[in-house]
Amino acid sequence: MAVTDIPIEEDMKSSYLDYAMSVIASRALPDVRDGLKPVHRRILFAMHELGNVHSKPYKKSARVVGEVLGKYHPHGDMAIYDALVRMAQDFSLRAPLVDGQGNFGSIDGDSPAAMRYTEVRMAELAGEMLKDIEKDTVRFTPNFDGTLKEPTVLPSRLPNLLLNGSAGIAVGMATNIPPHNLGEIADAIVAVIGGAGEEEVLRIVQGPDFPTGGSIVGRARIIEAYKTGRGIITVRGKAVIEGNSITIVEIPYQVNKTALIEQIVSAVKEKRIDGISNISDLSDKGGMSLVIEVKKNEDPQIVLNQLYSFSDFQKSFGIMNLALVGGEPKMLPLMEMIREFISFREEIIAARSRFDLGKAKERLHILDGFLIALANIDPVISLIKSSRSAEEARGRLTSAYGLSEKQSAAILDMKLQRLTGLERESIDREHAEKKEEIRKLEELLGDEKKILDVVREETLALRQKYAQPRRTLIEEGEADVDIEALIPDEPVVVTVSRKGYVKRVPLAEYRAQRRGGVGKVGAETVEEDVIEDVFATTNHKYILFFTDKGRMHWLKAYRIPEAGRYSRGKPIVNLLQAEGEQVTASIAVDEFRDSEFFFMATRMGTVKRVETSSFSNPRRGGIIAITLREGDSLIAVKKTSGSQGICLGTRKGHAIHFNEDDVRDVGRSAMGVRGIRLRKGDEVVSATVASKPFLLTITENGYGKKTPIQEYRQQGRGGMGIINMKAGARNGDIINVRCAEDSEDAIVTTASGMIIRVPVSQISTVGRNTLGVRVIKLREGEKVSSFTTVPSGQEEAAAPAT
Repeated sequence: MAVTDIPIEEDMKSSYLDYAMSVIASRALPDVRDGLKPVHRRILFAMHELGNVHSKPYKKSARVVGEVLGKYHPHGDMAIYDALVRMAQDFSLRAPLVDGQGNFGSIDGDSPAAMRYTEVRMAELAGEMLKDIEKDTVRFTPNFDGTLKEPTVLPSRLPNLLLNGSAGIAVGMATNIPPHNLGEIADAIVAVIGGAGEEEVLRIVQGPDFPTGGSIVGRARIIEAYKTGRGIITVRGKAVIEGNSITIVEIPYQVNKTALIEQIVSAVKEKRIDGISNISDLSDKGGMSLVIEVKKNEDPQIVLNQLYSFSDFQKSFGIMNLALVGGEPKMLPLMEMIREFISFREEIIAARSRFDLGKAKERLHILDGFLIALANIDPVISLIKSSRSAEEARGRLTSAYGLSEKQSAAILDMKLQRLTGLERESIDREHAEKKEEIRKLEELLGDEKKILDVVREETLALRQKYAQPRRTLIEEGEADVDIEALIPDEPVVVTVSRKGYVKRVPLAEYRAQRRGGVGKVGAETVEEDVIEDVFATTNHKYILFFTDKGRMHWLKAYRIPEAGRYSRGKPIVNLLQAEGEQVTASIAVDEFRDSEFFFMATRMGTVKRVETSSFSNPRRGGIIAITLREGDSLIAVKKTSGSQGICLGTRKGHAIHFNEDDVRDVGRSAMGVRGIRLRKGDEVVSATVASKPFLLTITENGYGKKTPIQEYRQQGRGGMGIINMKAGARNGDIINVRCAEDSEDAIVTTASGMIIRVPVSQISTVGRNTLGVRVIKLREGEKVSSFTTVPSGQEEAAAPAT
C-alpha cells in the first residue's frame, strides 16, 4: 500500500473540521424542520416503533433507553435518559413530548429517579410529529451498524422548533431558541400562507412563551431578536405584594428555585438587598409560593426592585436562532423559521399525497379487475373450476379477460361472499370513491395553492386541539431598574487590599481621633495581605479600577458590597473581569469630559496623560489604559484639568514637581514618557496633583509630615528630583505622598487593617529634609500600607437621601 506524506498541520485541520461538523450536525444543533436533535428524534422514533404511544400503557424508561441505545444511539445510557427526562419536564418544555410517570426531577434542581423506577409513553402531541411517517414522507438512513433504518427527520405537523425551542453548544457556535405559544405560532403560519408580511407576523407573535411563566420586559428587544435571529431579552418572575410580604409565584425560565433562594439569602447577608426579615418556601403541587417577609417601615416595592437587580428573579435570556437548514447551520429570523416550516410541510404533504395516490391507483386497478370478473361471473367461475392449479387459473384469467397478474391473483383470492348483491354494491361504491380520491390527489399535486390550503387546515386543527393560553406576559417599558433611586448618595470609604479584596463602608464609621493614637479596626485582612488603597467617594459615582497590567475596569460605587469595619470585603475578581490582574489605582468620577485628563505613573517612572473621554466606553474584561514596558507596572492614576502641577514621590524619599503640560496627551494604547530618572534601588510609589497648599508624606513606620508645596520648585520632567523626606531606620520607606490642606483628615491604614483618621491640621508643618512626627502608633512588627485624605466632617455634611 502506498504511503502519502501529509503535513501534520493539514491533518490536524482536516480532523478538527470533521469533528466540528460532526458535533454541529449530529449532536448540538436542531433541524429547522422538526426542531429536534438526533437523540430526541431517535427517542420518539423508538417509542413509536415500540407502540409506546399515548393511548397505550406506560413502559419502563429503562426499556425505552435500551431500545434507543441498542438500535439507534450508541452513546451513554445516561445521555439518552437525561434527554428523555427533559422531554417529560413541564418546566423545561412548553409542550412536553413525553408523558412521564414517577419522579422526573423538579424546578428545585432535584435529580430524577433512576430509569428503572420511572415510566414513560409518548405525549399525544408528540404523535403529531410522527403522523404519516409510514407513507414515504421522509428519508430513512442506515443506523450505526447498518442493520436497521432510522429517519433523518420526522414528518412533524407540529412547529416544534418554535414551540419548544432548543439549546445547545457546538464547536464555535451555539443555539438558544426560546419556546413560544402554539396558538400564536399557528396563527402566524396561517397568516404567512395568506401572504402576511413581517410586520403583521410580529404583531401576532407577541414574544417567547416560557413554561415557567414570568414576564418579558420591553417589546423592542423582542422585535429586534425576531428580525435578526439574535438578541437579548430580559425575563422577570411574577410576584404578588400583599401587605408587608412579597409572594413569588413564578420564576424566570431555567432558574433553579433553590439556587434563587440561596442567592437572595446571600444578597441579604452582604447587605445588597435591604428590608427582608424572612423567606419561606411554601410551594406544593398546587404551585409555587415563595413568601418573603419585609421588615416594618420598609417599602415592599423597593425590596422587589432590589430582587430584580441583585438576584436571578430578573435575568437576561440570549436569543440565538441557530438551526440546521439543509444540513448547514444558519441564523434564522422569525419569518424565515416560519417559511422553512411551511416549505417542509409542503414537501411532506406532497410526498404523502404521492404515496396515497400510488396506493389509490393500485386499489383502483384491483377493483377494475373485480368489476370485470363480476360482469362475467359464470364464465369466470367455470374457468377457475376447470383449471388444474391456481397458476393455470391465473394465466387463463389473464389471457381470457385482459387482466393483469395482480388482478387475476386478487380475483382468485376473493371470497365467495363478495358475489352477493350488497358486496357488489360495496365494490361499485369503493370504485367510485377511489376514482374521486385519485382525482383530488392529482389536483392537489398539480396545484401548490391547494397544498398550502392543506397546511393551513392541519395547522388550524392543531391549534384547536392543543393550543393553550399564554403564560409569559409582555410588559411595556425598560428592564433596567433605577437602583440609584433606591440607594442614598451617601459618602463612603472604599478600601482595596493588595490581594484584591474590596469593600464599601459608610464614612461616618470613621470618626476623627487625635494624632498619635493607635486607630481602630478598619478591615480584617487575610494572612500576608495588606490594605493597598483607600479613598472616599459617594455611592452614585463611578469607580474606575486601574490594574498593574495597565488596564482599566469600571463599577458604580454602590455595586461594591457594603461591609462593616471588621469585614475584609469581597474579592474584586468577583466584581470585575480582571483575572490575574492587581488593582493599583482607583478613581471616583461623575462623568467623562474632553477637558479632563487621567495622568498615569508607573513604578519605573514613566508618565502619560490621556483624555478621560477615551475611557467612557469600556468593554467586558476591561480596556487598555497604558502600554507598559517589560517589568514595569502602573502604580498611580490621577484626574487633572490639563495644566496642573504634578508631584511624583519615590520610596527612598525623593520627589519631582513638574507641570503636566510637559507631558502631551496621547491615546490609551500609547506607552508614555519618562517622568523621573530614578536612583539605583528606588521606585515611584505615588503621583499627586499639586492643587493644595501642602505635600503630605506618610512612611511605613507611621511617621508623617506636611511641607508647603512652594518648597518643591518646578523642574522639567525626566529629572532626578529633590529630597522630600528622610527615609531610614526610624521612618522606613515612603508609603505615599498626597497634596492636602488643613481642612481635611488623613485616613491612615496599616497592613493588618487598623485605620486612624487624623486631622491634617494636627500634623506638623516642617521642611523637606526632615523626619516628621508620629501619625499613628504601630504595634510591634506592624507597618503602614496606605493613606488617603477626605474633607473634615464630611459625614455630618451629607445627609442621607430619603
